[in-house]
Amino acid sequence: MTIERHPRLVTAAAAMWIASATVYVGSEAIAAAAFPGYSYATNYISDLGIPTVGTYDGRVIDSPLAGVMNFGFIAHGVFFAAGAVLAALAAGHGHRAARAVFVAAAGAHLVGSVMIGLVPGSSESVATGTIGLHVLGAGLAIVGGNLASVTAGIAGGWFGLSRGYRVFSAVVGATGVLSVIALQAGIGGLPDGVWERASVYAITAWELVTAAVLLRGQRRMSS
Repeated sequence: MTIERHPRLVTAAAAMWIASATVYVGSEAIAAAAFPGYSYATNYISDLGIPTVGTYDGRVIDSPLAGVMNFGFIAHGVFFAAGAVLAALAAGHGHRAARAVFVAAAGAHLVGSVMIGLVPGSSESVATGTIGLHVLGAGLAIVGGNLASVTAGIAGGWFGLSRGYRVFSAVVGATGVLSVIALQAGIGGLPDGVWERASVYAITAWELVTAAVLLRGQRRMSS
């Protein structure tokens, strides 16, 4: 990324990713605090977005602030994709293939996040036959977000950042993808909520670290 040529775009991309991670984690924490007996280890994140009280897949559901979580899902996707577009623009005209994959992956994350927020994974969605949209959305959001991270690592030349950052980016993205595979495969050893959060928090970790690296680079350029 040609930081010295496009400082405002780089700063804006970093701001979008900080906002994305902050809104998501904050929405989850607020919704979880209002959910009686909610467990980060055994409950799914999407349990927080179910607006009705009852049971789903053997879990007791009571999320009075479901709207907050669903807002967090959608806002995370919007901010993540906005940051990706700004970063791609800052990269200039080169590295077209890498930029295209990066933006496409972020777009998949956005579409999936919106689907999760609009179609909760609940008994009602099972009854209406829309549960498939929720499952598809979760897949797009998790895989898309982590694929963007992997792309930033493997094709990191267009970021113009250090080898250490690029290794981190690829590893954290791969960890996120492997975690969701482990969740779907039913691999034991860790509760489902832990596997799911590993796959999602890999994205928020990438956002915050990338934003910090970009802003630090900006400060060095201006000093």
